[in-house]
Amino acid sequence: MSGHSKWHSIKHKKAAVDAKRGKIFTRHIREITMAAKAGGGDPDANAALRHAIDGAKAVNMPSDNIKKAVMRGTGELEGVNYERISYEGYGPGGVAVLVETITDNKNRTVAEVRHVFAKYNGNLGENGCVAWMFSRQGMIIIEKSAIQEDDLLELVLENGAEDLKVEDENYMVSTSIEDFENVSKAINEQNLPVISAELAMIPSTNVKLEGKQAQQMLKLTDKLEELDDVSNVWSNFDIDEAEIEAYQG
Repeated sequence: MSGHSKWHSIKHKKAAVDAKRGKIFTRHIREITMAAKAGGGDPDANAALRHAIDGAKAVNMPSDNIKKAVMRGTGELEGVNYERISYEGYGPGGVAVLVETITDNKNRTVAEVRHVFAKYNGNLGENGCVAWMFSRQGMIIIEKSAIQEDDLLELVLENGAEDLKVEDENYMVSTSIEDFENVSKAINEQNLPVISAELAMIPSTNVKLEGKQAQQMLKLTDKLEELDDVSNVWSNFDIDEAEIEAYQG
């Protein structure tokens, strides 16, 4: 999620992760397999694989699962052929929605994505209809209790970070694509507890939603993320914390 919740409601995101850990593991396995297939099985020489493995470790995936996923990607173990496909559309209030998937059956995936859009007052659009509203950027989320803000700011700026923000109980460090690896490495070397580290799609502007539209958009995003083939959902909606609490309640 983006807009309201990818970076503004970490508690909501963490609760969803905990509730769907089996599906989260499946998605990380696909990411690792894809990265190993594209760039080889050595994480020291394959930055995408290293990031995928770090993401899997962040959700406590067993090392044996990680190893097998790498081996499937390199062909040492038999595996499924996956491909990355992105879908674009609109949610309630004209909100832009970008859905990233990893799938072995694109006909199944597009049917499931289209069904969720239609059910929750959205519609699937043509390729390119909303992607221009987003830019890819590194985003690292760290537990606030682990380090003082000034110390973290000095650390990440020295290694190329663009910005540091505080949101509830977490720090959010943003970087360019080029500096993402350097900043991630510097944070890891300090053994700081990273909640997530990824190349995110950040919207240039946000659309404020309230009431029924806000609730529908939260439901749309959640239902898209529940699909097995969906790896990420990005959007440009913004809502008040009260709307999130009402949805969770």
